[in-house]
Amino acid sequence: MEIILKQDITNLGHKDDIVKVKDGYANNYLIPQGMASLATPSAKKMHTENMRQRAHKEEKLRADAQAFADKISSKSFKIATKVSTTGKIFGSVNTIMLAEALGKAGYEIDRKNIKIREEDVKEVGVYHANVKVYKDIKVDIEFEVIAEE
Repeated sequence: MEIILKQDITNLGHKDDIVKVKDGYANNYLIPQGMASLATPSAKKMHTENMRQRAHKEEKLRADAQAFADKISSKSFKIATKVSTTGKIFGSVNTIMLAEALGKAGYEIDRKNIKIREEDVKEVGVYHANVKVYKDIKVDIEFEVIAEE
């Protein structure tokens, strides 16, 4: 069954994509939850016209996102946390803490769009994370975990 997505859905597609899914998934979950609509021929025509009108807006958003990605990739961020005498962190650094550090630096990014490359950040040091800036624009950033004073 073909449907038109009304919002981004992980592992399925982005908003306004036309995708094929199994009938039960569409009828029992996506359409009742308001995440998608049925892709009838008339809905496809309306969708095509809307996408044509949005194309130039999309290019501007993409250019802005790329400029933001270039700007943020050259920066390094510091996260201060409580540390034991051996250099181990009490707890671990997670995406929430990294999103807060980015926010303090003036870059508002949702924590759901951040993925820390290393499995556990439990020691003082330099680490890397992937940040999803726009649909297909991702940037690698570097952050340092330091002892809190």
